[in-house]
Amino acid sequence: MKNKLFYFILLMALWGSAQQQEADSLISVTAGMQLIDEASFPDAVVYSRDQSAQVYVQHKGIKMWCDRAFLYREDNFIRAIGNVRMEQGDSIQMSSKYAEYNGSTQLAFASGAVQMKNPESTLKTDTLYFDRVKQQAYYRSGGTVRDTASTLTSRIGRFFINDKRYQFLDQVKVVNPEYTINSNHLNFYTDTGHAYMYGPSTITGSTSNVYCERGFYDTRNDEGYFIKNSRIDYDNRTVTGDSLYFNRARSFASATNNIVVTDTMNNSIIKGHYAEVFRAKDSVFITKRAVAISVQEKDSVFIHADRLMVTGPENDRVIRGFYDVRLYKSDLSGKCDSIVSNQNTGLTKMIRRPVLWSGKSQITGDSIHIQSNVKTEVLDSLRVFYNAFIVDKDSSGFNQIKGKELIGQFDDQNELKVVNIYKNVENLIFSRNEQQELVGINKGTSGRMEIIFEDREMAVITYLDDPKDITYPPEELPENSRKLRGFNWRGEERLISKQDLFKGKAAPVLTKIQGIPLPDVEPEFFSQENQDQLHKRSRLKQTDLDNRPEDQVEEWTPGEEDAGNQKESPVMRQGQKSGG
Repeated sequence: MKNKLFYFILLMALWGSAQQQEADSLISVTAGMQLIDEASFPDAVVYSRDQSAQVYVQHKGIKMWCDRAFLYREDNFIRAIGNVRMEQGDSIQMSSKYAEYNGSTQLAFASGAVQMKNPESTLKTDTLYFDRVKQQAYYRSGGTVRDTASTLTSRIGRFFINDKRYQFLDQVKVVNPEYTINSNHLNFYTDTGHAYMYGPSTITGSTSNVYCERGFYDTRNDEGYFIKNSRIDYDNRTVTGDSLYFNRARSFASATNNIVVTDTMNNSIIKGHYAEVFRAKDSVFITKRAVAISVQEKDSVFIHADRLMVTGPENDRVIRGFYDVRLYKSDLSGKCDSIVSNQNTGLTKMIRRPVLWSGKSQITGDSIHIQSNVKTEVLDSLRVFYNAFIVDKDSSGFNQIKGKELIGQFDDQNELKVVNIYKNVENLIFSRNEQQELVGINKGTSGRMEIIFEDREMAVITYLDDPKDITYPPEELPENSRKLRGFNWRGEERLISKQDLFKGKAAPVLTKIQGIPLPDVEPEFFSQENQDQLHKRSRLKQTDLDNRPEDQVEEWTPGEEDAGNQKESPVMRQGQKSGG
């Protein structure tokens, strides 16, 4: 008897639970006025507001208010008209002129001045689909989203409520007081303001433009990270690299690996593998196989250093190189510890242990200045300050001339034509006859000496200001007397080609570029169930629920730029310096 009673109570409880579940699955409506008119509104119960309140609708945690509603109870389907408001918990609020809702599929459709709000953003569109099962909202006839910092528009938009993420497709535009983003695919997180761009995208501001085909941008903090064909354009300067970091508030950008900084105003290029650009200060810092190229029509000038800095406004750029500086031009090369080159004045200063090679001549001194003609792009003059020393290699030894200072003039072919050496001049010259036979070694002193070069060799030497010299037969001048004090032949260091800019240096270890997450390929928004249960009284047509191929996101294929931990924050990665 007890067992029968237990099973009866259990059966009643299950039946009551089933009844409650069935009641909960049905749309519930409360209204001031109710009408059933099968002739005018077949299968529907018509609800209307009264003076005190709107029609109130409930279903599985969703609440809706409207001026008039048509409930098709047998199909668990409702149409709402006039001042429609819909709420889902505390997070989603939607308003429109018209809405309909299928209680079986939990798909809502709204049209006419649609507005959906969540705590972080507001969406406006003319037509919106809301799938409560997936917790996704979708439009494909154009929409506008406003958050705390920006306004975002696109033809297609999909809002993933649980992720607080929008997926914008086709004609995507983000407008901020400081910049505008244009893209065809952009994922936007409403809680952080983070935007991920895929495909050709631009960020246009008053002082800079950014282009990338894969990028991240923090729209609230105005900073970003870009890979895949990325580029930053300033007024007259363009920065490219495997990865770029950009901070508008600081007027700062950095680049990593295979960097090219092009200065269109001064016709120059800087290359390297780590760079920092300060736009407000008009400066660029670059390292890791850094080289500056002054592009000239006839013959470009290459300057390499461990670290290069370019500073100054566009009409007065200054290049500074530090540590193991190397200079190459087809007819001139050199080395020093540091260098300063002013592109406006054409003056290049080689500092600390400078050496210059022109033709067969090696020139050294405490410092060397090279003057170029900025208009004709040819070398003009050369000055060596203190301990000037010129060496010209001869088959029997080294022609040598030294003095306090040296001034040289170049011809229009960038070759040394005339050199004057001043004060305390000493010389050791191998003299040859017309058959180029060695006939003597001249050794002497003077107050000044003039040298005329022909075919890149010393041709005519004139002793001036109290010259005193002796020509020794070769056999009478011992080897240990054939070098002037301070002689230092550095021919093995000479740069023969631009490849020698990096001669003897190990290739730099490049920073591993961190990727940006590829976009998820989401399941299609409309399900077969949505299409099968389209109500006959719906304003929608079957074609409205078709998943169109042209509205789908492109499936991306991972590339080299996707190496590394893709889930790590791009901005946090860039906060850790890559250079050195």
